[in-house]
Amino acid sequence: MAIVARTQAQLVRRRFFRHRLAMASLVVFMAVLLLSFSATGIGPIPGWWKHDYTTVATVVDGGRPTLSVVPTFLGGDGVHLGEHPFGQDNKGIDYFALTMRGTQISVMIAFIVGTLGSFIGVLIGAAAGFFRGWTETILMRFTDIIIIMPLLAICAVIANQAGNAGPFWLAVVISLFTWTGLARIVRGEFLSLREKEFVEAARAAGTPAWRIIRKHILPNTLGVILVSATLSLAGAVILETSLSFLGFGVKPPDTSLGRLISDYQSAFVTRPWLFIWPGVFIVTIALTVNFIGDGLRDAFDPRQNKVRS
Repeated sequence: MAIVARTQAQLVRRRFFRHRLAMASLVVFMAVLLLSFSATGIGPIPGWWKHDYTTVATVVDGGRPTLSVVPTFLGGDGVHLGEHPFGQDNKGIDYFALTMRGTQISVMIAFIVGTLGSFIGVLIGAAAGFFRGWTETILMRFTDIIIIMPLLAICAVIANQAGNAGPFWLAVVISLFTWTGLARIVRGEFLSLREKEFVEAARAAGTPAWRIIRKHILPNTLGVILVSATLSLAGAVILETSLSFLGFGVKPPDTSLGRLISDYQSAFVTRPWLFIWPGVFIVTIALTVNFIGDGLRDAFDPRQNKVRS
């Protein structure tokens, strides 16, 4: 029986691709991204959907959705989108276009928070875990101060002003308060790895500290960082939704999924589709990202036995 040698990256990739729930979630998540960004377009690039999320029109049939998914042979109206598949809001704006725009903004905020927050967390955690001493004391006490702050309240106060400047600055503000968990994890990993023989050998050879971090220690913590960064995306979606629902997030004329739920929460009984569709996309994004993070965690953990290599 032939034995094939595989690198660590190949083993991780193989385990991840064999994780059925993670792969199914990845397909659904990519489909949501493709649908939202292609439907209404990106910046100057137009989308394929005929209605715009800012165009006011006449409300038809009380703004009811025209989407039909029941075939005629089952007694339905057939499978078709219709003129307004998700219905219309109070102003007659196409709700499908609004939901796609809201999904775009929520996903963009989540990616910015995941990237910037992870960078800050890795930077602080790596410095604290490697240099120890006063560096660790100052950075970890600063981290503790950020942790004990009521996250939603602090973000609401600051994000209320940042939201007026646009979704990008709102994401930056959220990032400044969501890095603490990753910083503590990275610090713990660095405290363990800095005592290993290969790090001691690099020190003895006169290798600069930041080169040791970048070339020798950081690659060994990449799995933890990727998993934490992925899971932080789901947390960012929920946090942005909460802020926008309370009126402290994305400001008009732009919108987000949380903003849509906030604007039409009173219509839950009379026109539930205005509340349900943004909720469906929030739940879908949060669940799929969490499942992808679980798949990455299992793929990077050599002790796991859920998926064979």
